[in-house]
Amino acid sequence: MEQLLSMNLAELTDWLKAQGCPAFRGKQLYEWLMRGASFEEMTNLPKDFRAKLAEIATANPVRIRDAFTSKLDGTEKYLYELEDGNLIEGVLMRYHHGNTLCLSTQIGCRMGCAFCASTLEGCVRSLTPAEMLGQIIAVNRRLNGEGRVGNVVLMGSGEPLDNYDNVMKFLRLMSDEKGLNMSLRGVSLSTCGLVPNMYRLAEEGLPVTLSLSLHAPNDEIRRKLMPVAKAYPIEDVLAACRNYVEKTGRRVIFEYALVGDMNCEMAHADELAHRLRGLQCHVNLIPLNEVKERDALKAPTAAQVERFMKRLEQRHISVTRRREMGDDIQGACGQLRRHTLMEENGEWGMGNGE
Repeated sequence: MEQLLSMNLAELTDWLKAQGCPAFRGKQLYEWLMRGASFEEMTNLPKDFRAKLAEIATANPVRIRDAFTSKLDGTEKYLYELEDGNLIEGVLMRYHHGNTLCLSTQIGCRMGCAFCASTLEGCVRSLTPAEMLGQIIAVNRRLNGEGRVGNVVLMGSGEPLDNYDNVMKFLRLMSDEKGLNMSLRGVSLSTCGLVPNMYRLAEEGLPVTLSLSLHAPNDEIRRKLMPVAKAYPIEDVLAACRNYVEKTGRRVIFEYALVGDMNCEMAHADELAHRLRGLQCHVNLIPLNEVKERDALKAPTAAQVERFMKRLEQRHISVTRRREMGDDIQGACGQLRRHTLMEENGEWGMGNGE
């Protein structure tokens, strides 16, 4: 089945002509697709045309199977189902400046970071451009006019730069002025540090914010937390970040998960500040969200978090603590999908991430 959301208007029009359909139907169909309509709902299109489309194509390969709303802050957690039955997750965060959607780029992840639930079963496959764009469109449809997705963070399941070509196509589709026309300046792309593709991204001419999962001030600690550090030393990763700042003029965000007894002492803060000195950047501190299957890693104390943040501030590093949202609805990446799969496969009983 052809995934129509992977095409821009020109590509869709050409595809329709190849199916023997009149070109003028392209604009009509495209407008419906951007609204998340099913073929049956496209009432200004001929019935036989809609029936033909239903036989050979998919309007949106993503559907919201379950949604959970936080009683704490209104954050919504989505469990999406794809056409092949696979599950992915998303989180809608509501801020005073608008709605931000945390979006998945793969089903699972193969990066193997020690603190992440998304990677526990590895990577099933990468998502198509349609499956990424479809997440936004499905949420916009659910909001039903009461706001729209304004910003996107590619921080759900998967490593975006491990699905490079599909992610680049998705970014161009979401920002297409004939489509959703969303600003790429409202996009944050997170990577664990795939250095070659970080350099490629800097040449794309896309003004997205690069968010680097650093999580350690040196290679010794980083290798314990992130297998990718064995391939790309921290100095190579930071060199790629400096190149990104130089090429795009945009600061880099460093995500730093604070892990008790591993990377949150004052000496670690001093070393981190030394490495980042002179780099246009911001550090986002994330107290570890403990995953039951990763019980060797412990969350830091509130005092440790506060001391670490103040130390960076004293060293003139821009830093904030990530606002915790959706804590009552398994807001952390990968938890809901894993919970659902274990229940459906009858594997429950060893711990459910709660």
